[in-house]
Amino acid sequence: MVKIADATPISKDLEIRMMDTVCVNESQLEHKWYHNLKYLAVGLLFGIIFVKSEVISWYRIQEMFRLQSFHMYGIIGSAVVVGAISVWLIKRFNIKTIYGEQVMFHPKTFNKGQIFGGLIFGLGWAVTGACPGPLFAQIGTGASVILITLLSAIAGTWVYGYLRERLPH
Repeated sequence: MVKIADATPISKDLEIRMMDTVCVNESQLEHKWYHNLKYLAVGLLFGIIFVKSEVISWYRIQEMFRLQSFHMYGIIGSAVVVGAISVWLIKRFNIKTIYGEQVMFHPKTFNKGQIFGGLIFGLGWAVTGACPGPLFAQIGTGASVILITLLSAIAGTWVYGYLRERLPH
């Protein structure tokens, strides 16, 4: 992680370029290993909700991409509304993390790679019936064929990281 002394002035352009390469919201706090158990509990709960709401169902995902059912659009739309309200509340009331850290929102610059990435992501989602979040819930339900999708997602992430500097941004 790149650190710049507080006294070092940097230009807005440099700050934006740095945000593309550095995780600007990365926590500087260090915790014992058992602090991660809360994330495991939330992940398990999230997986159960995915299974019960049929978000991980290949058939539901195919219905969405074929415009045959509102089910997935309703769930995704609800998540967007909850997310928008949450961001508004965080900004409006300057809400901090549970450890008292400031939550900062940084401007993002648009580039054509986002269009291509979105198309590739959507195509993979339509073909496999899985996006990264529900992969583990699908594997947990016994759909072992999804391991191929998981390995492909990991390989794709590695290839992007390897080629990132040579890709148009």
